[in-house]
Amino acid sequence: MSRSSFALKFRETVGVPAMDYLTRWRMLLASDRLENSDDPISAIAPSLGYESESAFSTAFKPVIGRSPRQNSRDLTTAPAHEDMEASRSDQFDPAAG
Repeated sequence: MSRSSFALKFRETVGVPAMDYLTRWRMLLASDRLENSDDPISAIAPSLGYESESAFSTAFKPVIGRSPRQNSRDLTTAPAHEDMEASRSDQFDPAAG
């Protein structure tokens, strides 16, 4: 299957381009790790395929709605966590695709 055929079929099936899906999936994994582990951003970024914290942060903010550092700090309070969960539900769910 050619790259363009795959891209078209993926978008028809899932509803979003493959790279958008992959980026969202990575950022949801990152957000989960920021919330549920003590892993620093400097460890999370390369584990998800980013060569720098800067590149990771640039990708993270548009998807999650805040910087990774803000996300880590804000998760210590319940209202911020609930806001993040609400913003997640407004987006597509990679696991449901």
